[in-house]
Amino acid sequence: MNKDELVTAVAAKTGMTKKTAEETVNAVFDTISDVIRDGDKVTISGFGTFFLAERAARTGRNPRTGEEVHISARKVPRFIPGKKLKEMAK
Repeated sequence: MNKDELVTAVAAKTGMTKKTAEETVNAVFDTISDVIRDGDKVTISGFGTFFLAERAARTGRNPRTGEEVHISARKVPRFIPGKKLKEMAK
């Protein structure tokens, strides 16, 4: 499912117009992005937790040349599924 299909499904389930559903979905995604960018967590009970994790610096290899390359430390978005979401996948 892509974003457009998600918007269509939300509109169908809620009775919203597709435009209103798209604004709602975008607002949710933007809010989650803003919160984790600021270093906070977003926990949705039963669904999961979004947060920003630090990835340590490391040494990698260029696959073409085989030479070592330094990969600097950085922050990456992460998601840990909640208990209900994990159980649905079984």
